[in-house]
Parts: sequence; C-alpha cells; structure tokens
Amino acid sequence: MRIRVGVVFGGETVEHEVSIISAVQAMTKMDQEKYEIIPIYITKNGDWYTGDMLRDIDYYGDLDLLKKYAKNVVLYKKNGAFVLQSKGFFKRVVKELDIVFPIVHGTNVEDGVLQGYLQTIGIPFVGPDTYAAVVGQDKLYMKSLWALEKLPMTEFVWFYDHEYRNDHAEVLKRVNKLKYPVIVKPVSTGSSVGIQVVKKKDELEKAIDEAIQYDHKILVEEVVSNLKEVNISVLGNCEHQSFSEIEEVLPSHDFLTYEDKYIGNGKCKGKGGFKQPVKTSKGMLSASRKIPADLTDKMRKEVEEVAGRAFRALGSSGCCRIDFLIDEKAKKVYVNEINSIPGSLAFYLWEAKGVNYTSLLDDMISVAVKDYKKRCSKTHSFDSNILAGFRSGNGIKGMKGKLGS
Repeated sequence: MRIRVGVVFGGETVEHEVSIISAVQAMTKMDQEKYEIIPIYITKNGDWYTGDMLRDIDYYGDLDLLKKYAKNVVLYKKNGAFVLQSKGFFKRVVKELDIVFPIVHGTNVEDGVLQGYLQTIGIPFVGPDTYAAVVGQDKLYMKSLWALEKLPMTEFVWFYDHEYRNDHAEVLKRVNKLKYPVIVKPVSTGSSVGIQVVKKKDELEKAIDEAIQYDHKILVEEVVSNLKEVNISVLGNCEHQSFSEIEEVLPSHDFLTYEDKYIGNGKCKGKGGFKQPVKTSKGMLSASRKIPADLTDKMRKEVEEVAGRAFRALGSSGCCRIDFLIDEKAKKVYVNEINSIPGSLAFYLWEAKGVNYTSLLDDMISVAVKDYKKRCSKTHSFDSNILAGFRSGNGIKGMKGKLGS
C-alpha cells in the first residue's frame, strides 16, 4: 500500500506563486510507486483545496477556474485518522492522509503557523517543527540564537515600524552607525521580497519605507566588502546532518532579487497567477550560479562546519538552504540566513552531489517519520486530572490540598 502524502502549498504570503512552482516541481519528481500524492492548495484567502488538477501548473493561470473544479476541504483528525473533508452541507471524507509535506514559503505558512496547526492535530509532517520554523523565518530570532553560538555574522541594527514612524530620526541615527553600504530587509519575508541595498544615507528612508510594507520588524545589515555569496543545503535533523554541493551565486544586481530567483525574463501578475513566460519557470534554477563554488578546501570545510552548527542551533529538520557571505580579500566567512523550506527545495545542489531529486524527497520523508516517532516518545500530557472533584463555588480554595500545597 502506498504512503498517502498530502503536499501543502500556496497560502497567504507574498511568496504564494513561488510555493506553487516549488510544489509542482516536487510532485512531479516524487516516487509514485511508493507514494500516493495528494495536492493541497491553500489560496491567498486561506481556503484549502484538493484535486488532481492541482499537480499541473497550467491551471494556476486562472485561479477562479481552478477553485471551480477542485474540492474545498478542511484537514482534521477523525476517528484516529487524518482526513481531508469537504465543506458545505453534505460533508464527506475526500481523502485520508498518512503524512503532510509542506512546500511553502514565507509569512503565515513557513513561519510556524502551519506547522503549529499540523502539530496540534498530531499528523506527521516533513520539515521543521513549530519552533524551528519560527526562528528560521524570523531573521532577528535566527541571528540572536546564532550569536549565542558565536557564529560569524555581519553587524546589524533592527527596529519596529512604529518606532520608525514615531521617531524616525532616532532610528536613522542608530542605523547610520553602521558602515555603508547596508542592506535593508523585512525580518520575516523570503525570496528577497522587500529587500534593497543602500549605498548612500539619502537612499535609506526610501528602502525602509519599502521594507515596512512587508513586515513590522526591519533589519539593516552591513554589506560585506569584496563579496562572494555562496549557498549550501543541509539535510537531516539535530542528530545527523549531511551537506550538498556548495553553489556560488552570480546575481545580476547588488544582491539576488526575486526576479533573479524565479522570473527571469518573465513577469508576474499581482494576485492572478502567472503570465505565460512564468508557467515554465524552473524556480531557483532561473538564477545564475556556479556549481561547485570556487572555494579553497579550507574555506569549503569552514562553510560546512558553520552550516552544521547553524542548523543544529535552530533545531532545524528536513532540507534547508543556508546562505553565506564571504569577504574574498579578508578570507572571512559570514553566515547570512537559513531558508527552512527553500525554493525548489534546493534539489539542484543535491543533484550536483549525485543525489537525484526523487531520492532527496524520499530522504526528507524518512527524516520526518523519525522526527514524528521521537515526538511521540516524549511526554506531552498527564492522564491524571487535577480538576477532578473541583467545586466551582469555592474557587481556588476548593483545590487546597489537591495541588500539593
């Protein structure tokens, strides 16, 4: 009997379309003899849909048409089984699931919100748990944990949007203590959304105004001189990690933009899906890169060592991508950020190491099963009920002696 895998993608996030690309790529490469693939698409309004047509990216050009033929469902636990049940007056079970594979990017889905729901109902799922997803999406939490591990990072400043609006002069004063150029980022977005490089002080406010559109926390970091940007993928959990080939990113701008990563020469509609050039997008393969990166053996080992420590510090699981900044002149390596569920699941970095995409997906599911068994082996609640015999009229005094005090 095949394992029933619910592949979840989409969601209320600015990386909605990126998620669709990544998920369709992955569903195409999953071993269909071993897995029954059940697509679960979350719309930008938060509605969940399932149906075989969701495996074909051509349908996403008209989302209204897609909703007409797919089934609107909810995921929950029923009689010990994890089910997708139709909504409406005549409710019925559409599919049963054994495990969920989130292939999601950005706010409201990759950041622990979806993972928290999956953990609440108790279904096994691929990738980071709630805690790792939260710190993996929030660049400030991420850097704070890495600082405790004394990992090498660039200097940075952060602030809330209301602080900037209430006293922007004070915020600018703090930021201007950094060395220019700097890079301005929304704390919790990915795929380079809302990010700008600022070379002069008079360009700073415009970049902050852009970033504030996407998040209430803003991060400003010093740009590395003599920059070489490299990425590595890590597969595993806190117990064991393996490493992909390292890539060298060749951006067409000051940093790798959303367009570099996903669109190339195509264009993206706002809320309506893709225009024709994008429907055949290769996801992160659209970006220019050199594989393997041009690094010395010593620097390659340093990137792997720091990547392993960064992965473990965040309690990550599954297949992530960790981005590094290298000052070629000073021979210094800085860890930049983790992508807990990277675009295209970074499969191209594993293929360069001799691991095909189908095997990578299989390995990710295997790690998820191990993580699930470990979670189930821990105590999360007690059979005893300290409220037994509680008399509501006596308040907490009625509990005296029952709580051991």
